Amino acid sequence: MIHNGRFTLAACTCLAMWSGPSLQGQVDRPPGLLNDVVDISADFREYRNTYFVADKLAGFDPASGAGSLTWARHQLAPRIAFSNMENVLKPFDGITFPEHEYEINPSLPFSIQFVSPRTVRLRISTGTRVGPAAPSPMLVGEPPRDTSWKLAGIAGGYRYTSLHGSVTILENPWHLEFRDAQGKLLTRTDHPTDNAAQLDPVLPFSFIRRTSDYSRSLAAVFSLSPGEKLFGGGESFTRLDKRGQKMVLWANDANGVETGRMYKPIPFFMSSRGYGMFVHTSAPVTFDFGASFGNTNELLLGDDELDLFVFLGAPKEILGEYTALTGRASMPPLWSFGLWMSRITYFSEEETRTVAAKLRQNRIPSDVIHLDTGWFENDWRCDYKFSTTRFRDPAKMIADLKRDGFHISLWQLPYFVPKNSLFPEILAKGLAVKDAKGNLPYEDAVLDFTNPAAVRWYQDKIAGLLKLGVGAIKVDFGEAAPLTGVYANGRTGFYEHNLYPLRYSQAVAEITRQVTGENIMWARSAWAGSQRYPLHWGGDSGAQDSGMAETLRGGLSLGLSGFTFWSHDIGGFAAKTPEELYRRWMPFGMLTSHSRCHGTPPKEPWEYSAAFMDDFRRADEMKYRLMPYVYAQAKDSSERGLPMVRALFIEYPGDPGSWQVEDEYLFGADILVAPLMEAGTSARDVYLPPGQWIDYQNRKVYSGGWHNIQAGRIPVVMLVRDGAVIPHIKLAQSTAQMDWSNIEMVVFADKAQTAQGLVCKPADNVLHRVDAVLRNGAFVSTVREK
Repeated sequence: MIHNGRFTLAACTCLAMWSGPSLQGQVDRPPGLLNDVVDISADFREYRNTYFVADKLAGFDPASGAGSLTWARHQLAPRIAFSNMENVLKPFDGITFPEHEYEINPSLPFSIQFVSPRTVRLRISTGTRVGPAAPSPMLVGEPPRDTSWKLAGIAGGYRYTSLHGSVTILENPWHLEFRDAQGKLLTRTDHPTDNAAQLDPVLPFSFIRRTSDYSRSLAAVFSLSPGEKLFGGGESFTRLDKRGQKMVLWANDANGVETGRMYKPIPFFMSSRGYGMFVHTSAPVTFDFGASFGNTNELLLGDDELDLFVFLGAPKEILGEYTALTGRASMPPLWSFGLWMSRITYFSEEETRTVAAKLRQNRIPSDVIHLDTGWFENDWRCDYKFSTTRFRDPAKMIADLKRDGFHISLWQLPYFVPKNSLFPEILAKGLAVKDAKGNLPYEDAVLDFTNPAAVRWYQDKIAGLLKLGVGAIKVDFGEAAPLTGVYANGRTGFYEHNLYPLRYSQAVAEITRQVTGENIMWARSAWAGSQRYPLHWGGDSGAQDSGMAETLRGGLSLGLSGFTFWSHDIGGFAAKTPEELYRRWMPFGMLTSHSRCHGTPPKEPWEYSAAFMDDFRRADEMKYRLMPYVYAQAKDSSERGLPMVRALFIEYPGDPGSWQVEDEYLFGADILVAPLMEAGTSARDVYLPPGQWIDYQNRKVYSGGWHNIQAGRIPVVMLVRDGAVIPHIKLAQSTAQMDWSNIEMVVFADKAQTAQGLVCKPADNVLHRVDAVLRNGAFVSTVREK
């Protein structure tokens, strides 16, 4: 049939094509297009399904935190009121045969555990588990158990209290309530009685059982408070505050930054009220952050079990707790923080050497030249071999460029087209993901990273390139792991699709560290835990103002999801960058942890006007002079699980204004950056957190609040916190040529009588604190190990 001008299939045809939700996952319908997002939210408003509402404690041992919950059976029924029809949940006794053989209102396992004084783990099962759970690749290890929480019995339940808050369990109706150390309610589970006064139907904390295959999925529903803001969920390009949005967490080739789809969905978020949550699953998840009902937060899981970590504290504390569980970024090598020059694509050794020579001739500091899809004999056909007709001697080229301060980065992907020479070998050795019949689900062979033999085969290919002298591997794609696939570990794509980016990155990161001793790659896709393997870039943004703004939102959102390092394609990817846009985007790109010019050619500054090349050089030189600051902030951030591109409220959680800003950021702890987002502008409105701020370019001083600020010669608004020590180094054309024995401690102070900063020399990678005190009209600095 035709609907809204598009062809769609009747429901019966869709289900016939969908070879069984029990095999493919717990959904009653396939995505509309191959590798489209899987949004399971509609299943929680489906009349055919049976609903079980978390109703009361059936039994509980407060000493161990283990017990069981009774789930009251309901069904969704239509209700008509005059000419309006709605659906409502009504108790339902069920129709079973033989009678009394199946529980109407089942009692199922429930437990609460304490991981740290700030972290609580909630586990709920909706059925019988067969065998122990396999170790999770999302976690760095089995979470510890904390014994500092104090138990007290209260009327109708139990309360556990730590230094940082409390958890209350109420027996009937069942509720979990989370409070801060002052006793303020942060959030609580939702029961039907909580919204009995509402006319709108409200989904409570519940699970569904599908009539189509008896599969189950869980809805963990919590209260939202007036004015509460929600952040995270991965590299989301929509508005930074996710309150009122619905986020579908399914790794997807978003083909840009202007939709709700994500290359890097992360099942984690934090609230402005002082808590965060991590849904420990790889199944499809939809976060309905008050989109369907304004006062509830629906965490809709494809999974039939809930493993939920709740964190109490301010944003820094929440990120610290989350990354203690899922891992923190390793420290990348110094050279990776320099400029990466690229386009799609350089095709030959001659072209690569020419780019390197022109970078040096034009005094454009740079450390990396990236070869994208064109270094093979056939463009895009990844066989891990340099073209023999266009690259005379790759090893010599790499060695020569390294002597001049350049590292080489190479593109590749884990999909193999039928014409690829490696395709028959992959099939013969059983290294690809299979379908239910044992064949390929796609035309491409998609490497199966749950197969140890496939990982060894793949790492051997990557190792050969690294041993040739290659510095970094671009870990492109990874979002198309077959949903209908059957993986070597016995699981389907329903549970493996979202883990594919993590397993893919892990394979590259581990072999890179083994061969080169360095922690570096360049990845696009991610899931929870991927932050351990730096670094990631923001995908294929458009070369327009909106692409720049949405790229920044994506970077801020990813940083609020546990990722320390992040980059993007400076100037945008999808078309030739207009010179005026490139000029404004360049300082934004240089004031992120990692900086790469990439996309549709040309990207090289000498391909534009002479005036542009001067502007490009100034922005580039600024970061190279700031390298001691960049490197020290990177070290500190990686150790604490903080982002380098940082939302203002991470540093200023007590300032209401800082929670409102999504088009400026802190670069590390001390530098505030406000890019020029619109063409034809040289000034913009900037919000400054409390305190004094000093313009980096002209030293003008501003107090906290809103200001219209003129950009400097480098087209960006950039201010430094009063009382900050910003270490600088003499300009060099690559990081390899920098003299780290001669660091200048630049103090930015207006009213401050003391100043602080950080420094970390690459030779020892030890973080040091810099303290400066005003004496006789001048600041005197001392350096000590932090």
